[in-house]
Amino acid sequence: MALTLAHAATAPAQSTQVFVLPLGTTTLPEAAVADLPTEARRYVEAALADDQKLISLNHFSHQHYFLVLEKKRTADLQLEALRKAGHQLHGLLKKEKTTAVFVHNLSDNAEAALALAEGLFLSAYQFEGYKTDEKSRQAPALTSITLVGEAATEARATELQHVLEGVAFARDLVNAPLNKLNAQQFADRLAEAGDRAGYVTDILDLARIESLRMGGLLAVNLGSPEPPTFSILEWKPEGAQNEHPYVLVGKGVVYDTGGLSLKPTPNSMDMMKCDMAGGAAVGGVLYALAKNHVPLHVIGLVPATDNRPGGLAYVPGDVLTMHSGLTVEVKNTDAEGRLLLADALSFAKKYHPALVIDLATLTGAAVRAIGTEGAAVMGTAEADTTAQLLAAAHRVHERLVEFPLWDDYADHMKSDIADLSNLGKGDAGHISAAKFLERFIEGTPWLHLDIAGPAYLTAPDSYRGKGGTGTGVRLLYEFLTQQLNQK
Repeated sequence: MALTLAHAATAPAQSTQVFVLPLGTTTLPEAAVADLPTEARRYVEAALADDQKLISLNHFSHQHYFLVLEKKRTADLQLEALRKAGHQLHGLLKKEKTTAVFVHNLSDNAEAALALAEGLFLSAYQFEGYKTDEKSRQAPALTSITLVGEAATEARATELQHVLEGVAFARDLVNAPLNKLNAQQFADRLAEAGDRAGYVTDILDLARIESLRMGGLLAVNLGSPEPPTFSILEWKPEGAQNEHPYVLVGKGVVYDTGGLSLKPTPNSMDMMKCDMAGGAAVGGVLYALAKNHVPLHVIGLVPATDNRPGGLAYVPGDVLTMHSGLTVEVKNTDAEGRLLLADALSFAKKYHPALVIDLATLTGAAVRAIGTEGAAVMGTAEADTTAQLLAAAHRVHERLVEFPLWDDYADHMKSDIADLSNLGKGDAGHISAAKFLERFIEGTPWLHLDIAGPAYLTAPDSYRGKGGTGTGVRLLYEFLTQQLNQK
């Protein structure tokens, strides 16, 4: 995105400015009225007395906006209200074709300007797409957001810029169709981002994947005319504070027809370019960590292929030998994501990681359980680690609901002829899928995020927009950087 987020000591005269005001404000602070005529000040204060939360003052050449903090149950929810206010503000700025905006934080919430800017930036995101008509390809007018004075430090503004660039990168990947982003192109895009940000990428081709006996990834790829890839993204800065790396694993099914267990097209297969959203999020997180020089050793693993019913496609009833050596009976070729992830999870163990987190648009069951408002999480990590992830989820409002992994669920994945079946019962499908994955990461702390609901939206939702949302990037960046405070 061309939009930049920066810090400045002051705002130029006759510029479009936003003032974030304290909760319950009825009288404008002096810092907000220095250049306002008396009648304009009276107009704004009358609107404040009328309990308006976003007030616009049009000076024709520029505008002033006054935003009052909302009272919320928690500090996290107040930050989310500010992000949503950023979305509302973006609508007004877009109408005025505003190119630059300066944000002042006059409230007692030190994070207010950053949260508002976050909502503005994410609302301004626009997938470039492939339109050829010039009128349809108009670039967004807003090109810069500047946080003024003590609204935020220059370092915080730069850090947020890089995180949001990571979100935009993930969104771009998710929004790209298969004929523009096959498995090889996906891997190449991840590597190009690494060149820009500073992380290192190793792309395993078909021969290397075969040598590693990744039976799950290879089986899903059988019906495709194009080879699979397995991308290893590594950010290992000098002075990394963790002895053992954090490993992020992202599902990279660039398109999912369901294979021979073919999906219906309406509201299903037609959206399946998004089935690599977990892998896209891993790329976005690594980008943000590297750009911000976060002193943590983090590795990303992204197995990628499309799932098609081609002539050599794997079939229900096949038995696969996985990278770990376990055997899996295929009951449904549309339960393919767990096969890729299983190989990647067992591969992850070679790094002796402190923690493994996987992200995947894995099951419709997670969507039915939670909707698009949140994602499911379950795993074997210590309770305090899970609690930290849940806290990070609330802070960035990419909320998680924890589900159990009771031993009873292992019965859902039993097979008569192999170690495991790739399909469970009709009930608790998101849990049995995680129980399947657990077998491949035993002995290692692990958390599984089923992001099938929030990863791709068919209708606009505030600053999350429509299409790919970049879910997981802000969440895992927040969680991982908070680990620095634990050391």
